[in-house]
Amino acid sequence: MSHVAASPDAAPSDAASAAGASSALRAATATVVHKFGGTSVADADRYRHVAQLLLARDEAVQVTVVSAMKGVTDALIALAGAAADNAPQWREDWHALRARHRGAAVSLLGEHAGDTVEWLDARFDQLAEVLAALAVIGELPAEVLDRVQGLGEVYSAHLLGHYLRSRGEACAVLDARDVLVVDRGELGVDVDWVQSAQRLASWREANAAARVVATGFVARDRRGRVTTLGRNGSDYSGAIFAALFDADELHIWTDVDGVLSADPRVVPEAVQLEALSYDEACELAYFGAKVVHPQTMSPAIERGLPIIIRNTFHPDHPGTRITAERTASGPIKGLTLSAELALLNLEGTGLIGVPGTAERVFAALRNAHVSVVMISQGSSEHSICCVVRQAEAGRARDALLQAFAHELGLGQVQRVQLTDNVSVLAAVGDGMAGQPGVAARLFESLGRAQVNILAIAQGSSERNISVAVDSRHATKALRAAHAGFWLSPQTFSVGVIGPGNVGAALLDQLLAAQPTLLTRANVDLRLRAVASRSRMHLDARGVAGDWRAALAGGAQVTDLDAFTDHLLSAHLPHALIIDCSGSAEVADRYAAWLQAGIHVVTPNKQAGAGPLPRYHAIREAAAGSGARFRYEATVGAGLPVITTLRDLVDTGDEILAIDGIFSGTLAWLFNKYDGQVPFSELVAQARGMGYTEPDPRDDLSGVDVARKLVILAREAGRELSLDQVMVESLVPEALRDSSVEGFMAGLDTVDAAFAERLAQARARGAVLRYVARLSADAAQVGLVELPADHAFANLRLTDNVVQFTTRRYCDNPLVVQGPGAGPEVTAAGVFADVLRVAAGEGARL
Repeated sequence: MSHVAASPDAAPSDAASAAGASSALRAATATVVHKFGGTSVADADRYRHVAQLLLARDEAVQVTVVSAMKGVTDALIALAGAAADNAPQWREDWHALRARHRGAAVSLLGEHAGDTVEWLDARFDQLAEVLAALAVIGELPAEVLDRVQGLGEVYSAHLLGHYLRSRGEACAVLDARDVLVVDRGELGVDVDWVQSAQRLASWREANAAARVVATGFVARDRRGRVTTLGRNGSDYSGAIFAALFDADELHIWTDVDGVLSADPRVVPEAVQLEALSYDEACELAYFGAKVVHPQTMSPAIERGLPIIIRNTFHPDHPGTRITAERTASGPIKGLTLSAELALLNLEGTGLIGVPGTAERVFAALRNAHVSVVMISQGSSEHSICCVVRQAEAGRARDALLQAFAHELGLGQVQRVQLTDNVSVLAAVGDGMAGQPGVAARLFESLGRAQVNILAIAQGSSERNISVAVDSRHATKALRAAHAGFWLSPQTFSVGVIGPGNVGAALLDQLLAAQPTLLTRANVDLRLRAVASRSRMHLDARGVAGDWRAALAGGAQVTDLDAFTDHLLSAHLPHALIIDCSGSAEVADRYAAWLQAGIHVVTPNKQAGAGPLPRYHAIREAAAGSGARFRYEATVGAGLPVITTLRDLVDTGDEILAIDGIFSGTLAWLFNKYDGQVPFSELVAQARGMGYTEPDPRDDLSGVDVARKLVILAREAGRELSLDQVMVESLVPEALRDSSVEGFMAGLDTVDAAFAERLAQARARGAVLRYVARLSADAAQVGLVELPADHAFANLRLTDNVVQFTTRRYCDNPLVVQGPGAGPEVTAAGVFADVLRVAAGEGARL
């Protein structure tokens, strides 16, 4: 190929002209081979589209290799089988297939279709004679099947070639059976390049047109018999003709924009790959990616021929370029998933140090015609395992049982074990060679997604890491690994329980932040379920827009089992439940959720302050599964109280005492209470401003403050239960069982007592505050006198505050202070925990 470079001193217009001249010269002198699959030539409209695409390209020599029309090869195989069985319907199927091709010819060529239809009729008459002979002999020889199943490509090439001629283009139709000579060996089809090149040269002497349409898939063997190149033979034909025509490029046209980083049906976030090396493409193709068959790349690799994967339906897209060049764009280029496999394991102490064991294993499998997909053996040589196709698994096991029958009888081999329903996940990329941590990232991603690895294999080239996993977890594994290498967002299947004040604020915050998190942090918090006490809304694609209307319009009664199943059904890498309910019954489910790998975030104090057995079960489930349990907002709303305490403990500090004001309502009451307004009237004001619960006794009882103290005590390592906390209730005993209205009406009976306590405190230069305190020998909650210069004496009206006295912070305790109440603040604290969970899963936060 010729290249023209602009002088560095040239003016911009000169450089542009030079670049344009270079492009025009390159196009005019290029020989390009195009290969179109069956989807691209499915009907007359598609043939017309392909022709327009080809005619728009300016290439010196243009060779087009076509597959059969979509579905025709399978139809021909079925037709031959039906004829050999003498099934009555084979004649009807033959008529239908002929009618499809005749119809395509008429639609494509219109008034010029006569010769083409006549040509098709003659070929279909020949096919009918072959089929009738099969019906007589009652069997289907392989040679006859090869002859029949390759006819679709022959028909297809003539349809496209005749259409180009009808457009006034000089176009020659090349029947590959007249040129390609191949042989079959153990490794597949072997091309006789010398004889094929000689035959092509002879054909070109008689057909010198610049445009050539060639049949894919078909060829002849050295004895002149018609054969095929296998199920990926049309792509292989394209590569062979690219080599024979000494092409500059091979374009393989499909129905996608190029090679993707993963199967988009499993990973919708799969990204387009601009370039691949031959080695990367071979690895991806072997493990099932819809790229290009490794056999196809063999002629290209030998000649350094670029292969470009293009989209017939989006021809302006540049596609994916496959060359010898290696591009450094991250360690992993793509991930593939191969299903319908099984794991075969040979295990025994007699294998250790014995030469030839692996040879015996693979010889037995070879003799049983079993293909090995993956191999893994530990350095101890105690076992050797391999992955085989599920359809061959039984035969493989029997082969090994027979090959090692003697050793099994002597006990030198303990067992031959077969595990069904296995999938292999392969991570591929030239960039992983010599780069530490790639395997660690893969295994970490799978571990966090709760995917168990059955076997591991990595070659010395470091281009491929393959892991065998249970097929039930294969989709989750692929999505988790894809997200782990930043090829797609870290995606969470999110469910929210309890859309009350805090829950509603959280939902609004979450939905508002979704676009920013996705673009800046690569985190996809996909809200898939919302449940109130009575009803729930489940959405497979994710709730967007007005969640309130969606929940109100939902007809499903709340069923937390169905809620959980729905979150897990998407096979997304991570599942997360946010419980804003305050329900003990919901908290009872935390351990099971965590054990299943579902992260739990909550402001619900029932788990952290509830019965110790439940608390221990929750912590053990989280530790065992690796799922996160976060509950920062249970104490101090959005304040970093638990985080601070955890940091102190984790860094080895000793907690001596914890003091705190943990109720925004009680903080406001005693910050305002100066004796000028009776205490009962202040409670009524607080209730009117929404500072209290609907029943103010929930605040004044002190139980909620005690729960928060229990949570902190447990976080500090104390085995404390709620009934061990001494709680001073501010609710008069006589009013504890009355209605809310009765309570409010009778609360003035305490005004005198509170006025007396306030006067006594002032006389001693102190203030009244409702404080929780944990010391070495006591846990108590109640109204206490504090010096006027105490840290708790001068708070803002509704502030919460906690003071940690530790071995390090002994003389000057560590204080955390700030707003500790309100739906927005509490929701923000819950949301912060959600983001901590996401960060723990590798999100870029």
